[in-house]
Amino acid sequence: MTDALTPDDMDALFGAHMQAEMDSDLVTTLSTMAAEPHIFNGPTVIGGEGPDGVRTFYADSLIGQFFPPDVTFTTVSRTHGTERLVDELVITFTHTHAIDWMLPGIEPTDLPVSVIFVVIVGFEGHKVAYEHIYWDQASVLHQLGLLDAERLPVAGAEAASTLLAMTSRS
Repeated sequence: MTDALTPDDMDALFGAHMQAEMDSDLVTTLSTMAAEPHIFNGPTVIGGEGPDGVRTFYADSLIGQFFPPDVTFTTVSRTHGTERLVDELVITFTHTHAIDWMLPGIEPTDLPVSVIFVVIVGFEGHKVAYEHIYWDQASVLHQLGLLDAERLPVAGAEAASTLLAMTSRS
């Protein structure tokens, strides 16, 4: 008998982790994680390391403000390795409340956002060991009217809609 995770195991474990985050359930979220986890949000360098750092991140910056209620997640692809999965997805929401992990210090704008995310999830045993999360922050800031992209090579929501259109044809 092996402790190797199957793709279905990874999907179920990460699904339970995400559901706990969406439910704003700190205790259950942390119970889905390995003994020495870490969270890294690339564009903002906000996250946590070790059980205390991850607990603080979830309690102060994520639980209760993960995403606004109208959020939708559209999976573009999911790739499984032996100890990790990689999600490519489009996340769409209206910026109706603070999202400190993604937009620290930015007051709600009530504007729509559609952005491509890449999430790399590592597993240790049957627990989430880490999440490395990346998105195009310039695209988000442009959509919120916080970045003048007229003279910059920055796309807005069209990046996400173009990706979705391309993948729907394949």
